[in-house]
Amino acid sequence: MDLNLQNKNALVAASSQGLGKAVAAQLAKEGARVMITSRDETKLQAVQKEFREKFDVEVDYFRADITNSEDIKQLIKHTNETLGGIDILVNNAGGPPGGTFESFTDEDWEKAFQLNLLSYVRLIREALPELKKNGGRIINIASSSIKQPIPGLILSNTFRLGIVGMTKTLSEELAPYHILINTVAPGRIATDRVDYLDQHHADRQNITKEEVVEKAKSLIPLRRYGTPEEFANVVTFLASDASSYVTGSSILVDGGMVKAL
Repeated sequence: MDLNLQNKNALVAASSQGLGKAVAAQLAKEGARVMITSRDETKLQAVQKEFREKFDVEVDYFRADITNSEDIKQLIKHTNETLGGIDILVNNAGGPPGGTFESFTDEDWEKAFQLNLLSYVRLIREALPELKKNGGRIINIASSSIKQPIPGLILSNTFRLGIVGMTKTLSEELAPYHILINTVAPGRIATDRVDYLDQHHADRQNITKEEVVEKAKSLIPLRRYGTPEEFANVVTFLASDASSYVTGSSILVDGGMVKAL
């Protein structure tokens, strides 16, 4: 299968670690020019060095806080100037803190909104002029909570669903410009974020993290956590020419964990 990603320009948000880094690596491996970004310049420099040694493609970085609208504008401007445009936009962000409804203030809700929904809105808005020129792909990374809410994660459960509604609406609005947009929802993927959530659940239940992990695995038909690379493979397919008739969809990458239809 020819993904035809050679010389395509990809911007991957929150890509200095975790799922974002895995997606950026897979796109670079397939020949795409990649712009990585996060708030941590030291990590970005290390990832850029790693990718340039592994892959024979252009990999650049730009430090940005995606909760800051001006940072997003400068990120898109830098990407356009450095790579020569944007063909693929992968929206990603770290998750908000865990907790129950009564544990959060207005400020907590506002921060989660800025990080997990408004950042995607702003990134898409700024990237659209370039994407409209030749068509392209937008992939919004969410969470398995879009199908089955996760106890103790009310902030994530709320705003991840907003991503789905926006994606479905934009799939119709952007189709005339040959822009395909989809949501990809990870389940239990072995990342620092999932490690944090496992510890959070352990603390709430007054049990060990190992017990939480074993219980989680028992609820997954494949009986294991996924790898970031397995998740990245799905995103890369959706970013490629091989995916030419999928838009407005929400795709779970969860090993069969979610039981909802």
